[in-house]
Amino acid sequence: MNDSITQNTKNKMMLSIENLEKRFITVRAGRANPNVLDGIMVEYYGNMTPLKQLAMISVPEARQLLIKPFDKSCLSAIEKAILASNLGLTPNNDGETVRIIIPALTEERRKDLIKQVKSLAEEAKVAIRNIRQDAMKEIEKMDGSEDDQKGKEKEIQNLTDEYNKVVENKLKEKEEELMTV
Repeated sequence: MNDSITQNTKNKMMLSIENLEKRFITVRAGRANPNVLDGIMVEYYGNMTPLKQLAMISVPEARQLLIKPFDKSCLSAIEKAILASNLGLTPNNDGETVRIIIPALTEERRKDLIKQVKSLAEEAKVAIRNIRQDAMKEIEKMDGSEDDQKGKEKEIQNLTDEYNKVVENKLKEKEEELMTV
């Protein structure tokens, strides 16, 4: 029996987990993390450019991000992009760099972030279920005995259960991180 369906399904599910981890990183947990700014696009000479390509981002203190642009003329554009991003961050422009002080999270904000993280985890579970569905369709198309197909379907279901547990564990870790003061 061809094992490529199982391997292909496993690879796709792993990619779903990696995507979830990347999305979890962008949810800030009260500590400075340059990855929070990953999705920010800055208008630079008429083109939308990722902030990472325009500046060096560092963490000089636990609750502070320092953005040092390669071209100082784009400071105000960087500031505007950060304000427009709805991350709840307030940039301070000193003429050479942009500093962002990460505020401590309130209990209400923590609960909002947990809701956001839960919805990201649910999206990952949906993606895993869709991958399972595609694999089941491929199994139906295969030539082979009914027993072989049932065995393959069971294998795919076990993979689905395994990756759903991984999502649950990642969600618990992120919730604990968010609730830690």
